[in-house]
Amino acid sequence: MTLPDLINYGSYALLVALCVPLLLSFFRMLRGPGVADRFVALDMLTGIAVAMAALAAIVTGRREFLDVAFGLAVFGFVGTCALAAFLERKGGNKQ
Repeated sequence: MTLPDLINYGSYALLVALCVPLLLSFFRMLRGPGVADRFVALDMLTGIAVAMAALAAIVTGRREFLDVAFGLAVFGFVGTCALAAFLERKGGNKQ
């Protein structure tokens, strides 16, 4: 077994292993007790999606998946910043 084969098999195994936290995060996003918990789960989903896109780039050898991963990361960052601003304004009225 050569090194590229080993990397491909490891990448396949990691893609399968990432399905578990993906499902758990999705469940938390749907059933979270609060708004903040749901948005943390959404942030976790975008992080897992970035990792899966990067692994797909390794497995297929296509660099376009890295562009997808970058786009997902930017989208997740902007969403997290928007959520932080929303929660800060919402929490500021309680004082």
